[in-house]
Amino acid sequence: MASAKYVFVTGGVTSSLGKGIISASLATLLQSRGYRVTIQKFDPYLNVDPGTLNPYEHGECYVTEDGAETDLDLGHYERFMNHPTSQANNVTTGRIYQSVIQKERRGDFLGKTVQVIPHITNEIKERMQILGNSGDYDVVITEIGGTVGDIESLPYVETVRQMCWKKPADCAVVHLTLVPYLSAAGELKTKPTQHSVKQLQESGVFPDVLVCRTEHDINAGIRRKIALFCNVQPEAVIQSIDAATIYDVPRLMKEEKLDQVVLKKLGLDNTGESDVSHWEEFVHNLNNPTDTVEIALVGKYVELKDSYKSISEALIHASAATRCKVNLHWIHSEKLTELSAAEALKGMDAILVAPGFGSRGISGKLYSVRFARESNTPFLGICLGMQAAVIEFARNVLNFSDAHSKEMNPETTHPVIDIMEEQKKITNMGGTMRLGSCACDLKKGTIAYEVYGEEHINERHRHRYEFNSKYLTDFEAAGMISTGVNPKTGLVEIVEIPTHPWFVGVQFHPEYKSTVANPHPLFVSFVKAALKNKA
Repeated sequence: MASAKYVFVTGGVTSSLGKGIISASLATLLQSRGYRVTIQKFDPYLNVDPGTLNPYEHGECYVTEDGAETDLDLGHYERFMNHPTSQANNVTTGRIYQSVIQKERRGDFLGKTVQVIPHITNEIKERMQILGNSGDYDVVITEIGGTVGDIESLPYVETVRQMCWKKPADCAVVHLTLVPYLSAAGELKTKPTQHSVKQLQESGVFPDVLVCRTEHDINAGIRRKIALFCNVQPEAVIQSIDAATIYDVPRLMKEEKLDQVVLKKLGLDNTGESDVSHWEEFVHNLNNPTDTVEIALVGKYVELKDSYKSISEALIHASAATRCKVNLHWIHSEKLTELSAAEALKGMDAILVAPGFGSRGISGKLYSVRFARESNTPFLGICLGMQAAVIEFARNVLNFSDAHSKEMNPETTHPVIDIMEEQKKITNMGGTMRLGSCACDLKKGTIAYEVYGEEHINERHRHRYEFNSKYLTDFEAAGMISTGVNPKTGLVEIVEIPTHPWFVGVQFHPEYKSTVANPHPLFVSFVKAALKNKA
């Protein structure tokens, strides 16, 4: 069995240049050539995973099929590759140190002094090669979080150096950098890129490919200058110009021959062309809608849109699938009153109440649900959004005036949302929720069944609280029914109001499974409902 090849993606000059999108685009191009590819992210922070991080700190926490709480870039990987990731695809410094310290406590190091080199770097190296050693992949792309020069990233850069030293023919380094345009001078400046590459070289890592983020085209003269000063071939200076949508980046990278340059360095066949025709069709449909809808996203983290990254991307996928442009209105639930909610939502074609934790902003979500229910506006509630729909219905239809979730009000006399039985004895916060893919059986003759077209589905979860089934008879008698149930636990996964044109609440997170190749059917149906409501 041939050993896997490794591509390391580093970043310089500044953060947020888009290493994840470049990594995902390269993976897409290699996949189209028939190579088996995966991507992994190594994050330099000391948290074991992002599961306990505030969304304002880190954006969305993305959940994999096997229940790993991971960096939001793994969502990009899955959306581009249409292939699930796992626990092995996201490693943090916290996890690395945790493992090394546990080994030291067991006596694995036989009395030696435990040091960053070799013990930490050996642990990183071992984790970097888990997917490559599985035999499932031809190429493993490894994104190194942070920016070259950060203290936190140094052990990872050193590990990349060791990998390239040990397997020079099997490794390639792609460095993403910035070529800023100075309007006062009227020209692009290469000096930040030169300094960034020099800093990487001082660590013993010599990039094979430079991907240069820019707002203006980089001409041949600037490419030659960058190549000369940074010690790469001119064809390995790749322009990454700002794109209208991230989904256009694979096509742009194909035009720049990024895949060909990387394959040549790895000694793999780079003849022929990568096929991005389905991407071009997707982007064409996205850019050429035949209609438009206005959809409100009500949440408490809307100042940082990355907090709901998978939801917004799932709506983009649905937009392309329906040829209907979704104008997404970000509405802060904490700022809503009953009157302001009606004012903010009255022009919307559909309303989505987003997931979250804690009591902040819950009242605004309840006002939004009530408006959607009473105005017959299509409604989708996800996780806490579904629970808000249950609470609102209990208060205003069942007349349980103090109905609430025990998460927000432990003293409520009508706990229509209660903590899951297996969660009651848990005290640690990290990695202890109900996580990952779980089965759900759908009831025929419902929106859910019509959407999925099958009785048995699997969706990903991230929650501690659930619909209190003690109240199910009351709810169904009053008009809110359970249309999706976990076959093992009886947990209510989906609720609907059959008398409403389109009212669906789901306990799971459908947004995690939406990809370019397979837009999630729930979001597609939601956009179609919005379009029908508009008409």
